[in-house]
Amino acid sequence: MKTLVLAEKPSVGKELGRVLGCTMAKDGYMENKQYVVTWAFGHLVELADPSEYDKRYETWDMQDLPMLPEKMKLKVISQTARQYRLVKTLLQRKDVTQIIIATDAGREGELVARWILDKANCHKPMQRLWISSQTDKAIKEGFAHLRPAKEFEPLYKSAVCRAEADWLVGLNVTRALTCKYNAQLSAGRVQTPILAMIVAREEEIRHFQPKEFATIKVELDGFVMEYRKQGQAALFDLALAEQLQHSLAHGNITIDKVECSSKKELSPQLYDLTELQRDANKRFGFSAKYTLNLMQSLYETHKVLTYPRSDSRYLSADIVPTLKERLQAIAIDAYEPFAHTILKKGIKVNKRIVDDSKVSDHHAIIPTEEYVELQRLSHDERCIYDLVIRRFLAVLSDVCLYEKTRIEGSCNKHHFFASGKIMKQAGWRSLYQRNDVFDEEEEEEIQSLPIVKQGQNYAIRQVIKQKSFTKPPLRYTEASLLSAMEHPAKFIHNAKWKQVLEDANGIGTVATRADIIEKLFHVNYIEKRGNTIYPLSKGIQLINLVPEQLRSPLLTAQWEDKLTKISQQQLKPQQFMKEMRSYASSLVEAVKQSEASYRHDNMTQKKCPECGNYLLEVNGKRGKRLVCSNPACKYKQNLTLNSNARCPNCHKKLTVVGEKEKRLYTCTCGFREKFDRFNEQLKQKNNKAGKQELKAYMRKQEQAVKQEKSAFQLAWEAALKK
Repeated sequence: MKTLVLAEKPSVGKELGRVLGCTMAKDGYMENKQYVVTWAFGHLVELADPSEYDKRYETWDMQDLPMLPEKMKLKVISQTARQYRLVKTLLQRKDVTQIIIATDAGREGELVARWILDKANCHKPMQRLWISSQTDKAIKEGFAHLRPAKEFEPLYKSAVCRAEADWLVGLNVTRALTCKYNAQLSAGRVQTPILAMIVAREEEIRHFQPKEFATIKVELDGFVMEYRKQGQAALFDLALAEQLQHSLAHGNITIDKVECSSKKELSPQLYDLTELQRDANKRFGFSAKYTLNLMQSLYETHKVLTYPRSDSRYLSADIVPTLKERLQAIAIDAYEPFAHTILKKGIKVNKRIVDDSKVSDHHAIIPTEEYVELQRLSHDERCIYDLVIRRFLAVLSDVCLYEKTRIEGSCNKHHFFASGKIMKQAGWRSLYQRNDVFDEEEEEEIQSLPIVKQGQNYAIRQVIKQKSFTKPPLRYTEASLLSAMEHPAKFIHNAKWKQVLEDANGIGTVATRADIIEKLFHVNYIEKRGNTIYPLSKGIQLINLVPEQLRSPLLTAQWEDKLTKISQQQLKPQQFMKEMRSYASSLVEAVKQSEASYRHDNMTQKKCPECGNYLLEVNGKRGKRLVCSNPACKYKQNLTLNSNARCPNCHKKLTVVGEKEKRLYTCTCGFREKFDRFNEQLKQKNNKAGKQELKAYMRKQEQAVKQEKSAFQLAWEAALKK
């Protein structure tokens, strides 16, 4: 009797198979006397399209909305149907008596596996592999401590609710908007509130009225003091600033108070995914999606970092005994002295590092016990690895100790302030550059101060008056947008929303935030200029078209809380889905009743031959086409058609342009051929022969690469001998 292990990706499945000793490699799975290891390609099964519930949904019509199926159906994704059939066959084998779910240890990974098992109607006994790293040691320990699959039922139900809610809200409101305004408009339960936040910030900036103000500083012997009135340095009374500048000239400052205090600065906490994405965007300009991809590579391929999609910044108690081995694994290159210092002094942990109550599915992102070969990492992988390792070393290092001095002085009843600090023990700060900031509100202006005593008088050498203007709020970067998604109350000025959002967990999850931002770029709602995000006309218009309740980050944050409660068995899924159905209906009705209008950015100068209205250029599933801007007119004209024919030069899919006898096959590599002539050539070729030719071509390419490598190696050896 055998156990089937189901992984989420081929790369992970093959690693599991290797560790389990599966030496028989087959097409799509591996096997030995005890295990059959197979894999998905991410999702193999998804929620069915609307047309599979009712044929009338094949065409988009406002009269057919809302779409509210009584029971949601599953369908096999056509692109990966072959692998699904293989997995189903393996699941149904009589010698397979037990299943081990080994997909990614999270909500989405649970959904990937359970939907496959559900669609295949598999009810064999199941266990769950739940690991946070892909090292051989972690895999072996995970299989030695498998958990009952039933333990993860609530997590699966939460994942199903999330998917079905997105289907009901997203598809209904997208179809309603598209039908109402005859435009390619999409909206969703999470993406639209995020877009609303970006648009709201843009509105704040556009309506911002700058105000002029001045600051006054006085230069003394060896240091500078700043004038403040009621704790504020900015003087909006410019006449007072002018008067101060003249009255202070050639005056004296009397030191009224000198405070010296010893301070300690704790290191920032370990990384979760959102914090890592935020820092990577600030320091390297990486997008949230790109950072996640790099993390995935460091986790799956190189196996040097733990599971990336973590929402915790703490470790669980069971990780503490492994910290020594992890430190030994990273004790190379620039990290070696820091790791050895920690090992020599002894590893000390506290509640800021280890707290089981603050670890849900996964602990914070830290290095694995796998020895790292830095030369095997790409430049960008090394950047992310460096962030994680320095943060890991920082939390285990000594605190930073310094002495802070604060001076208060006065001149003619005007008050002045200065501050400075003297470093006593750099501690964890020695891992970073001097000016690295770890808190957006951190770091007042620091200067070196001489020894100053109370009662001393200092002559004012120079009065420095600087004029400036108040600045509007900054536009979002991906870093600040991630912060806003995680802690929306800090970034929203609406008092009603702010009050309720204080207790909310945020918008989206650590695993989905990057994809949400990417989608907003993809559908041309926002664009990036440098590292700054700007809303585009289409996105701004959409926010004015969608119902107000869909724009609110309040509801979205509350729903994320409810999904969490479902996973913790504190809320029934049926209750949540009833609310989602009602919400989807109300959104469709609001769009139907709306009197708003939409201005098409994709309007062409060509007129419809049937009704005379201007034509729109739209991107369909099968290519570009012109459609009439009048919703009542059904005129369409194809501009390009995405074909399944392959380019003979680069093997990419060809595009058909032109009409009738003027049609051409074109490719991005520059290939062009008449439609009829190319089709005739295809008919003369045997499809199988074509495949064989392509395989032979690929083999030649591989051999050429190997020969190049060999030639390089020979040259290198020759150089070494010389």
